[in-house]
Amino acid sequence: MGLLRTILIILAFYYGFKIVSRYVLPFFLKRYINKVQNRAQQQYQQRQEPNVKVGETVIDKKPSNANQSNNKVGEYVDFEEVE
Repeated sequence: MGLLRTILIILAFYYGFKIVSRYVLPFFLKRYINKVQNRAQQQYQQRQEPNVKVGETVIDKKPSNANQSNNKVGEYVDFEEVE
């Protein structure tokens, strides 16, 4: 009698989990995805500047002086291939 009762409890949990995962889990998953999507959309809208017109180019950073050479590169070593 104890073995039959244990098997019935296991089957009840199995089918109960199956029903819950089929109907309740998609509801929570869809709700979570919508929250994440809304957060990403809000962050995207905050980054856009409202004063920029379509087709206008905006430069956020001034370029550094391109005429300056970088002396920290090192020295050039000439080499020959040996066969």
